[in-house]
Amino acid sequence: MMGEEVAVTFKVGDKVVYPHHGAGRVLEVSDRDVCGDTKEYMTIRILHNDMTVMVPVENAERAGIRSVIDEVLVHEVMGVIRNDPTTMPMNWNRRLKHNRDKIKSGDIFEVADVVRNLALRDAEKGLSTGEKQMFGRVKKILASELMYAMRVTEDESLARLEELLTEICDRTSCE
Repeated sequence: MMGEEVAVTFKVGDKVVYPHHGAGRVLEVSDRDVCGDTKEYMTIRILHNDMTVMVPVENAERAGIRSVIDEVLVHEVMGVIRNDPTTMPMNWNRRLKHNRDKIKSGDIFEVADVVRNLALRDAEKGLSTGEKQMFGRVKKILASELMYAMRVTEDESLARLEELLTEICDRTSCE
């Protein structure tokens, strides 16, 4: 039908990203009865935090669920991390909200931007408690997607990300 939106569909085995949680694999797509209404749900296993989530297929796009990036885009993501930091609000509370909104977007380049900015701020001035928690979580979210894209283990992905962050923090502190 013309004008009708076509929902993005995922199948069992697909690697997907759920903003705020990270990358995972679709374990199952099945019908579930909820309050007398049958809806199709997909079950996603988020590896890095050992979590399983169920999302109505019709809400997947609205929830920001998307496919994991391909290997070609990994270099672009690493390029974002190597770039100069973007301007962030000075107030830690506004900065936290600003970064939370970027993470919520589900855009891997925005997530990489948050990781870089928090790493540099941590090296230069330190982070608030909330920012420290966010930094730890967002690194794992980014590493979980890079793991699938680079076809490496979770530990290898996190180690590569940490090496890159150390490299940029050392480079900036020398300038």
